[in-house]
Amino acid sequence: MTSPLSRKLALDNERVALVLQGGGALGAYQAGVFEELLAIDVEPTWVSGVSIGAINAALIAGNAPEHRLDRLRAFWDLVSSGPARIAPRLDIPRGVFNQWSATWAATFGVPGFYRPRVPPAMLQPDGTPGAVSVYDTGALKSTLERLVDFDRINARTMRLSVGAVNVATGNSKWFDNLDGRTVIGPEHIMASGALPPAFGPVVVDGESYWDGGILSNTPLQYVLDERADEKLLVVQVDLFPARGPVPVDLAGVLQRHKDIMYSSRSRFTTEKIAEMQRLRGAMRRLIRRLPDGLRDDPDLKALDATLHTQRVDIVHLIYRSAAFESESKDYEFSRPSRVEHWNAGVADMRRTHQHLDRLHVSTVDPDVTVYDLAQGYEAAPSSKDEPDHEEKAALVRASKTLNRPVRKPAHRKG
Repeated sequence: MTSPLSRKLALDNERVALVLQGGGALGAYQAGVFEELLAIDVEPTWVSGVSIGAINAALIAGNAPEHRLDRLRAFWDLVSSGPARIAPRLDIPRGVFNQWSATWAATFGVPGFYRPRVPPAMLQPDGTPGAVSVYDTGALKSTLERLVDFDRINARTMRLSVGAVNVATGNSKWFDNLDGRTVIGPEHIMASGALPPAFGPVVVDGESYWDGGILSNTPLQYVLDERADEKLLVVQVDLFPARGPVPVDLAGVLQRHKDIMYSSRSRFTTEKIAEMQRLRGAMRRLIRRLPDGLRDDPDLKALDATLHTQRVDIVHLIYRSAAFESESKDYEFSRPSRVEHWNAGVADMRRTHQHLDRLHVSTVDPDVTVYDLAQGYEAAPSSKDEPDHEEKAALVRASKTLNRPVRKPAHRKG
């Protein structure tokens, strides 16, 4: 049965934004989260991503609703279709299998994604694309052209925002199909995922760009800064945890370093949001105390208009690494890991919406609330089951709010 708080979030927010962090092979977790969102009939109206999050976002925004899950599955089946698609033998420790899989991907590449440059970068002429990267991502361009309808993205049926970094200036750059100037193509998505030195910079409109995760590995701040004056539900899906144990060996040091480097700094972001909201509130209250003559000043009216913001609810999910995973987890593309990451996303999103009233809740401001997934709650067997009468009524009300037709929760494959 859907919790009262779950229904409240669905009904009180006018728009839903899906925010996807970078994280390579771990991105299958985000696809699982999206599958469960479909199962409970909550579809985003805005998807924003960095790196692998940008690829997932393009697969979602660049397809009709009935094809989005199939396209995500096609991509993740493709990139996990190498020799490591086989399940590890029972007599091989899982950590050993994963490290072998990661070594294979680093040595021979990933189907539909990238392959090693031949000859290698050190033997390529200076200034050429081959001299500044280890891998060739031409296969990714072909994959995106086959699986993503860029005409649909540019028709703005769903908002898409992907982050990159200008190599020359070091400044962040956001490609947004709603800005009225940018025509999104494969190169914009590839620029967001061009992590050096593995991948070379991608040229867009004469400028060279690298992976947006170099500066900020999550689009949360961009989404909050650029949102319209509407009540917003943000589903933020991170792939690297900011918190973790102090490492006890060198392998642990490498993994912890990567987790910290690419974590979203969500607490810092929400604290800054709260600080800005408090300042806005104080300024609004001061303006209300001014004499009527002063409040009629055009400059003061313009300032007052900028101080009003609608509430934001942030539902935050973070992938938790399995004990056998190491620092290579973001480039370990085996089929068993793909399935496990995807299923973990399904389970965590299901646990979140089924137990939303028992999550860790941080009311950082009267207008900003963060809901963090707490471990330990068991999810029900499946969200594909027929909802009861109360759940049906909640779906109808939520559907009217979000301006989309009601449909039965999506049937889940395997």
